[in-house]
Amino acid sequence: MYVIVDHREAVAGSYVSGFMREGFSSLGLGEGEFKEWLQAASENDLEAVEGFLLGDFETRPNYPEIIRSHCQAPIIALSDVKCLSQTLELFTAGIDDVVRKPVHIREIVARSEAVRRRTVVTPKAPSSEGKLKVFFDGRDPEVNGDPLPLPRRERHILEYLVKNSRRRVTKTQIFNTIYGIFNDDVDESVVEGHMSKLRKKLRQQVGHDVIDAKRYLGYQYVG
Repeated sequence: MYVIVDHREAVAGSYVSGFMREGFSSLGLGEGEFKEWLQAASENDLEAVEGFLLGDFETRPNYPEIIRSHCQAPIIALSDVKCLSQTLELFTAGIDDVVRKPVHIREIVARSEAVRRRTVVTPKAPSSEGKLKVFFDGRDPEVNGDPLPLPRRERHILEYLVKNSRRRVTKTQIFNTIYGIFNDDVDESVVEGHMSKLRKKLRQQVGHDVIDAKRYLGYQYVG
């Protein structure tokens, strides 16, 4: 899930719609709303955040410190104009990346993943019967160099598990990441169906189970 912060409701709404079109859950909030949400958000909610997108507002340089006290997800600032002094100020404040508008949603996602790669080591693909390679830019994974077409939800689940391969994640955490924390239209149990289909496809193509599932404890990518 991506969190967009902007005092202009139309701007935040536009990015929420853009993320939706690309198959990513997101949440748009104003400045005051965001601080309230951040204070009240549960650990599961914060772990579902894959990136913060900050619009162009005056108090933005203060936000990295506020965010980092709760969450370590990448922070990307949107710039309305090209301004070196503003860009340097934002990097000094702790922003991970600065992007000038207009920018495509997939570029935002790619930049967010680039920030993650600098701080998170992802596992190497298994070298046995099938070699699995997972991308984070909208492409389907590959097995031995051949694309493995996956429905959007299944692909996002696999990407999320690979990103968090050092720990076991729960069904709730997966649901919040894929569907968003305020989605009441879909039941959390839908994750089990997605996971069952995903694990079966990966077993058939890779030759073994790359996702370890334990009842009541959750799932972990084991490669």
